[in-house]
Amino acid sequence: LNSSSCPEVHGHLHAKEQSRKSWKKFYFLLRRSGLYFSNKGTSKEPRHLQLIANFSDSDIYTVLSAKKLHGSPTDYGLCVKSTSCSSARDMKLLCADDEQTRTCWITAMRLFKYGMQLYQNFIQPHQKQKASPMRSISENSLVAMDFSGQKSRVIENPSEALSVAVEEGLSWRKKSCHRLSGHGSPSASQSLMSTILHLGQSWFHGRMSRDEAQRLITQQGLIDVFLLRDSQSNPKTFVLSLCHMQKVKHFQILPMDDEGEVLYSLDDGQTRFTDLIQLVEFYQLNRGVLPCKVKHHCARITL
Repeated sequence: LNSSSCPEVHGHLHAKEQSRKSWKKFYFLLRRSGLYFSNKGTSKEPRHLQLIANFSDSDIYTVLSAKKLHGSPTDYGLCVKSTSCSSARDMKLLCADDEQTRTCWITAMRLFKYGMQLYQNFIQPHQKQKASPMRSISENSLVAMDFSGQKSRVIENPSEALSVAVEEGLSWRKKSCHRLSGHGSPSASQSLMSTILHLGQSWFHGRMSRDEAQRLITQQGLIDVFLLRDSQSNPKTFVLSLCHMQKVKHFQILPMDDEGEVLYSLDDGQTRFTDLIQLVEFYQLNRGVLPCKVKHHCARITL
């Protein structure tokens, strides 16, 4: 990002000649001072280089349907447009031989234009972390409290504070069960909660076939993503579809009856969970019988 170590990007691109419909192939060079083309083969001598654009006052765009609209040799068009001129005549239309070449040129041009700002945006949060954090009076007054007894008390032991927080979370879940169940029994309310808690989660995709899950994950690039869905072959069961090492695998989640309470297991009952949210949270931290931990959930709509 500084002038002394800035690499030179060079190669052939097609350029649309000014006021003409024809295109011609030139040897281009991208330097700190701007984008140039050589009017004598692949010569890099200054007397043979002609400036096309200075990125301090130009923007870079991808051109859609370049072949159809502008008669370019290929459909991999790009455009350099001056920010001070709105006329289409001032646009510099270029064209690459393939998608990878176009991506390389556009990325390099944008790094020349915005690279220093991107670098400053990157190091700014790290500099703030290194500085000593200033805490407000309200933050310093926050302490862990225990309200379970007749008198409230301050919890000074961090491990005890963590266990109390876990117990409060479990009690909150139980209270939620009672609220949803109305006059039903606790076991019935827990069963109800376990069947509806996951419906609003972004990783749950409802009724989806094995092929649809495979297609959706493949469309997102076969990265390490996962999703949960209803099993179509075995009603009342669920399936965890997971992509690992560019291969999609499917793991069945079985509901189990434990003294009237429905539990869910992915390893034939060795590890059991009260609901699917608990199951996903566990496998986000532990690999268990899976080939890897679950990381990123699969988006419902691919980009």
